[in-house]
This record gives sequence, structure tokens and C-alpha cells, in this order.
Amino acid sequence: MATAGGSPITVTGGGSSGGDVDGWIEQLKRCEHLDECEVKLLCAKAREILVDEANVQAISSPVTVAGDIHGQLYDLLELLRVGGPLPDTQYLFMGDFVDRGFFSVETFLLLVALKVRWPDRVTLIRGNHESRQITQVYGFYDECVRKYGNANVWRYCAEVFDYLSLAALVDGKAFCVHGGLSPSVATVDQIRAIDRKLEVPHDGAMCDLLWSDPEEVDGWSLSPRGAGFLFGAEPVRAFCHSNGVELIARAHQLVMEGYKLMFDEALVTVWSAPNYCYRCGNVAAILRLDEQMRSSYEVFHAAPQETRSVPSKRPAPEYFL
Repeated sequence: MATAGGSPITVTGGGSSGGDVDGWIEQLKRCEHLDECEVKLLCAKAREILVDEANVQAISSPVTVAGDIHGQLYDLLELLRVGGPLPDTQYLFMGDFVDRGFFSVETFLLLVALKVRWPDRVTLIRGNHESRQITQVYGFYDECVRKYGNANVWRYCAEVFDYLSLAALVDGKAFCVHGGLSPSVATVDQIRAIDRKLEVPHDGAMCDLLWSDPEEVDGWSLSPRGAGFLFGAEPVRAFCHSNGVELIARAHQLVMEGYKLMFDEALVTVWSAPNYCYRCGNVAAILRLDEQMRSSYEVFHAAPQETRSVPSKRPAPEYFL
């Protein structure tokens, strides 16, 4: 395993590139997808790293926190440009790497390759779209089959989904999760006890962490999504008090301004897919937590049109609904 200043990792076992992760990163940044055998090797290496990570991964500040990406590769590259280069910048990505965008394959594999290259500088946690069932509806499965002629790459990636952490805790003070809170979870220790290495359940604590949303409600309410819950200021206050947390950072919901603070700034939604679905017109944001755990937000726009390529076959419109 390479550290921040380590030499390039080489994954043995075949592949035309010889398994050079640095080469794969550059190839994916050019929006050139890897060979199937290379994807298999990369995903296997990622699982070796992720299996040793906790359900709630501990992170030290400073860190740059990103929300949903949704297969918008060129906007991910813009995020990395705005946020700062690896390994100088430490990144935490809060899930929903795939679906809806044109380049979910390249986006997810680039993030995985960055994780393999700099495992101590990149943290990936699971979103509700890192799911076999969801990706068969919203585009990632079909994209894999279209680009590779079979579903093998989708299967390799789905196996990585199962190993992703459910949350992260920055300096013990900022709790980062894709969706939100759960009425079944009062303490971070309860999350640590979940068996995460499986497909996302339809209900229960793990489901809620990936699906729930904050809302101006009293306590808890049923979610219109059909999974997870709506939660108000009181559950946020109680969770922060019980766990010594000062901020809950989450993603999962489109925010036109890139980020949205709620509940006396105890919770923030961070959205990192600008011009979502290539038509929403929103800006995106990243959250920076410095060494003193002070928060700042950097808003960015979609990557310039001249830097993008457009796929020869666009996804079906229903992926964007």
C-alpha cells in the first residue's frame, strides 16, 4: 500500500497496462475506459484496502468533503482542479458516484483508482446509488453493458460497493454520511456494529443512513422516497449531543446553491454535481474543514463545454427523472 508520498502501486496479474495505477488514472481522466481485466484487478485491490476500513472511518483534518457526483466525469475533474491536487489535498466523497450521468464507469473507476493510489488521502463512503438494485434502474448497469458487451464490470464494481464505509468522522467532531440519521441509531457505536458488506437493505439503520433527509418536521416523519425517514432539528440536536459532534455533513439532495445549512448550522447538505443531469442549472460546492475544524465552502460551476466529450449514445431520458 502506498502512502501519500509513496511510489506508484503496481497490481500484478495481467492487463495490457501492467497494472500501473498511475497509468489507469491518466487514462480514466481522458475518459478512456479500462479493459475488463484491468477493472477486475483494480476492484480486487480496492476491496483489499476497503475491507480493513471501519463502518465509520476516522479522518483527521484538514479534509475537503464532496457530495454527489453521479457519473459527471468532467465535473469531477473540475472539482479536483478547484479542490486541489492529490496527494496534497485530502478528500472525502460522500457517495452517489454513479447513475444518471454519461460517464459513471469512468467516474467510479477513477475514484477507485485514486483510492488505491492514495488510500490514506481518499475516503469513499457509500451512497444509496451504490446498490445493485438502484444501478439497474438509473443507468450504471446499462452503461457497463453498452461499453463492455456484458455485465462483468458492473459486477466487479458492485462488489466494491459492498465494502464502502457507511460514514466518516472527522476529528471526532464532524459526522459525514450520505443521507442522514436513523431512528434506530442514537450513537456512532451502533453504526460501527452494522454488518455493512451486503446489498443495501430496504429498511433498517443501514438503509436510513443512505436514504434519509433533513426537513422542517417535528422529530421523525415518513419519507416520500419510500426509504429512510425525514428528520428534524430535535434528532439532529440529540445525535450531536450524544456523540460529541458539532456538524453533520451529508449529500443526497440537489441544492441549487451547492450547499445548504440547516438547524442553526448543525447540519449541511453538500452537492457536488453542477448542472445536474446536464439541465438543472445548479452550481456545486465542496466543504473544506481546516485544522481547527472551521468550515468553508467553495462553489464551482460545470466544466467548460470545450473540455467535454459527448457519448455517441446518450442514456435514456428516464435515467434523469
